[in-house]
Amino acid sequence: MQTMITTWLTEHNVQTSYLELSGVIIGCLVIFLICSLSYYVAKNYVLVLIHKLATASKNTWDDLFFDHQVFSRTILLIPFVLLLLLTPFFLDPESVVAIVLIVFAKVAMCFQIARSISALLNVINSLYRQTASERYLPLNSTLQVIKLVVYLVATILAVAQVLDRSPLYLLSGLGALTAVLILVFQDTIKGLVASIQISANKMVAPGDWIELPKYGADGDVVEIGLNTVKVKNFDNTVTTVPTYALTSGSFKNWRGMINSGGRRIKRAIIIDVASIRFYNQEQLESLKSVKLIAKYLAQKQTEIEQQAVDNANINTVSVETINARQLTNIGTFRAYIVAYLKQHPKVHQEMTCMVRQLPASEVGLPLELYFFSSDQNWVNYEAIQADIFDHLFAAAPLFGLRVFQHPSGYDWQKSTSNTDA
Repeated sequence: MQTMITTWLTEHNVQTSYLELSGVIIGCLVIFLICSLSYYVAKNYVLVLIHKLATASKNTWDDLFFDHQVFSRTILLIPFVLLLLLTPFFLDPESVVAIVLIVFAKVAMCFQIARSISALLNVINSLYRQTASERYLPLNSTLQVIKLVVYLVATILAVAQVLDRSPLYLLSGLGALTAVLILVFQDTIKGLVASIQISANKMVAPGDWIELPKYGADGDVVEIGLNTVKVKNFDNTVTTVPTYALTSGSFKNWRGMINSGGRRIKRAIIIDVASIRFYNQEQLESLKSVKLIAKYLAQKQTEIEQQAVDNANINTVSVETINARQLTNIGTFRAYIVAYLKQHPKVHQEMTCMVRQLPASEVGLPLELYFFSSDQNWVNYEAIQADIFDHLFAAAPLFGLRVFQHPSGYDWQKSTSNTDA
């Protein structure tokens, strides 16, 4: 072909001194024209045809090849392969231009093959995410390590082509750089070890809700990578956490709560101690209209009467004295709360449900409610919690109890007005 180009130039009266340069220019133009044309045909016809076939297919996995640009990256190899094959055909293989083009084609092929392999690994990762029932396998971290190795090999092969040396020659020199490589890739090594530990111990998986206060992370795990873990917070921000931080420190994983079917509510109502007192018979009669504690009141009154009969000392004393067993408004209110929670449709009835007294303090006597909501949705959970406590705050005065709060300006104003009156 070089002879044909030279003959054609001679026939067109090109001077001998410009024959070589003109032949190189024409040869380069022809090579680039063929390479460009091949890429255009492959992209606009072959790739479109493959895309139509994949779209018509009932399978969904073949669409991932287009989503991750596997075919487009592979097709880009065609012009580089043609450049490598056509250069010796149109140019003198010993010329500087031909050597540069051949080296460029080989280097470009190395990195393009690496990019294609990387895209294929992305497809594997996506397939795993779609089909895996459990996501504890550190596939993402493993694939990132494979990508790193692939690009490292591509770089070594490219440098070997540029230096015109065997790749083994370059690999032999990496032994002396081991300490440097460990220093450079220390985070990568730590992340790989951490991802293996996370997988082996099933500590966290994509989709889990975790809390890491140290890093300001509170949300769902989006991705567990080789070096970082991406957490999408509930305010739609994304926090990036080092992978090894999950094994070197502590964090809270809410997976157990989600799998249990219930979400815990743990909150206390502070009762003013000065409002706690015994019930007299008239007050007990007024409470019998409260259906939730009617059975409780009947049972307690039966127990009190039976005890009074069995105990001669108490039998001789009025039931309204302190020597006799009596019902208190705080105990009755606690029983009412338990009964109210037991019949609430949004309270998980198969999980712990109790009301307990905490030690009294300078602000009053805490009644702590410990139960689980059957709805784990955040918005619904907060609404259920608010509705329950709205009701209990309003019900407390019916039992003669006051919910404690520090005096406000309104209290002082009311106290002053009463004094003036």
